[in-house]
Amino acid sequence: MEQKEKMSLVEYTDIYGKICENTDLISAELFDEYGVKRGLRDKNGNGVLSGLTHISKIEAFKNVDGKKVPCDGKLWYRGYSVIDLVKGFHGERFGYEEIAYLLLFGRLPNLRELDEFKGVLNASRTLPTNFTRDVIMKAPSKDIMNSMTKSVLTLASYDENMGDQSISNVLRQCLQLIAVLPMLAVYGYHAFNHYEGGDSFYIHRPDENLSTAENILLMLRPDKVYTELEAKVLDIALVLHMEHGGGNNSTFTTRVVSSAGSDTYSVVAAALSSLKGPKHGGANIKVVEMMRDLREQVNDLNDEEAIRDYLGKLLDKQAFDKKGLIYGMGHAVYSLSDPRARVFKSFVERLAKAKGRDEEFQIYSAVERLAPEVIAEKRKIYKGVSANVDFYSGFVYNMLDIPLELYTPIFAMARIVGWSAHRIEELVNVDKIIRPAYLSIMEEKEYRSLEDRI
Repeated sequence: MEQKEKMSLVEYTDIYGKICENTDLISAELFDEYGVKRGLRDKNGNGVLSGLTHISKIEAFKNVDGKKVPCDGKLWYRGYSVIDLVKGFHGERFGYEEIAYLLLFGRLPNLRELDEFKGVLNASRTLPTNFTRDVIMKAPSKDIMNSMTKSVLTLASYDENMGDQSISNVLRQCLQLIAVLPMLAVYGYHAFNHYEGGDSFYIHRPDENLSTAENILLMLRPDKVYTELEAKVLDIALVLHMEHGGGNNSTFTTRVVSSAGSDTYSVVAAALSSLKGPKHGGANIKVVEMMRDLREQVNDLNDEEAIRDYLGKLLDKQAFDKKGLIYGMGHAVYSLSDPRARVFKSFVERLAKAKGRDEEFQIYSAVERLAPEVIAEKRKIYKGVSANVDFYSGFVYNMLDIPLELYTPIFAMARIVGWSAHRIEELVNVDKIIRPAYLSIMEEKEYRSLEDRI
């Protein structure tokens, strides 16, 4: 009897992947018919209300005479305008630690409390013996977010109280992860860059006398050298990415996994996995790649009509990745403006001047100004479109000589503070698993035995 040739896994999945696509496709009309909000957002961008929080607040619309009217975006951390917070510390001190304290504990620290908090974080910037060698350096990956997730999950093995859900224990775990996440990211990059890129391998220990932003640059750079402006701009970026409401994908993931009673390491690993997607934390990478393509495709970068034409081609799926998107433009919540982008832009401009990249900054400014006009011409939009914080953050990281592989990890180093605050708030207030409903539209079928199936 002739032996049948076995199908390879790739051949099998090529065939059955198409079967999955056909089997699982649900008509868009059915979502409308049953009133199901795809992505838990309605056609006007309003999210399904799924919880209450003290931690932050976002405003993108105002009610005027009973009508919802777009307005300049606002963002508050624990009741304070993020713009006021940045103005309060910029030029005088680094803000990451101060704002982390605010988000975790609900109030701004005094000098003694801030020093004490910094001391706790500095003392926590340490990894288990041989962890870098045995975990981070093993099977290094270009995807540093995956490397970080692996490291976070492995750290659970070193915690004797890993499953203790008491608030004090969870807070301890959160503070330790906040402290070491920059180390996991930067060391993970160095391992990849050495084994895969062939560069020298070095591990710089963080300095207890430095801020989080300074330590990131110190650990990343071979010579440990950075300017105060570089560290201050990175610090601003971390603060602006630190928190953004309970409804963003990674923070909602934090809430969902916390509600299941899972441990802190698993919760942070899930949040990291959520953040890494290009629709969430990976967006600034796409901005940098798009702007690089623009410079290659547009001959005269002073010709705004040529830039406008390129942006039109992006929307028409004729340029760059042909996805029909202008990356860094628009936001799920904000309408006329993203307050984080507004406050960040002036610092970006200062860094660009210091780095001799004024012309490049002007190109970003031109795209920021022209893109909303082009989008308005080609798309039906229910709200204003403006630059979001990711539009400039990638440019900043590029000017800071931060490798592309670390763009999303930088976001994670900031957002873990918000995740921690939301995890604690969830555990304090809600002893109920988050379980939304899905309406089944399947057809019931009569069972047939294997012999009777064609």
